[in-house]
Amino acid sequence: MALAKIKQLRGTGVYVPGDDLDTDRIIPARFMKCVTFDGLGEYAFYDARFDEDGNSKGHPLDAPSHKGASILISGKNFGCGSSREHAPQSLYHFGLRAVLAESFAEIFFGNCTTLGIPCAVLSATDREALAQAVDANPKLEIEIDLEKSEVRFGERKMQFNMPESARAALAGGQWDPLSQLLEAKEQVAAVESALPYRFA
Repeated sequence: MALAKIKQLRGTGVYVPGDDLDTDRIIPARFMKCVTFDGLGEYAFYDARFDEDGNSKGHPLDAPSHKGASILISGKNFGCGSSREHAPQSLYHFGLRAVLAESFAEIFFGNCTTLGIPCAVLSATDREALAQAVDANPKLEIEIDLEKSEVRFGERKMQFNMPESARAALAGGQWDPLSQLLEAKEQVAAVESALPYRFA
């Protein structure tokens, strides 16, 4: 099955303030004892969202006004820390489909791309303007256009940065190398049969 071409995304946003929000903050290590990633969404930002008794701390992700938001907005160096794939998986299973921030940790960025989660870099001025707009109107529709490298909302339009290889992979439906490899079984077998040696 061909991967989706992620050319445009639309949704509402939620602003999670702060710089250097690391992967342990995104998904605490004690929740990584899982066979599949399916249930990780409920633990995204768990320690920032709940106290020791499981009571809500009023985190933006739990605000009723942001229920159903699919675009996370944050500060600098988002996703730093350990290279755990569980971090982007927890965001995906929470329902988030894109992250807009001032910068990203490299491995987190790559893990997000292979899940089909665009991570787009905004300037500090644009990120602040978007965060203020989302706080003022949580139902504000945000559009991320990967073909034009634009974020649009209301009457505003702003450019984002993303490495060209990632942008082209997402927009062209080539963002998961493993899926591409599995889809090309016949070609892989043909190449293998033509090799002068065999894999054991």
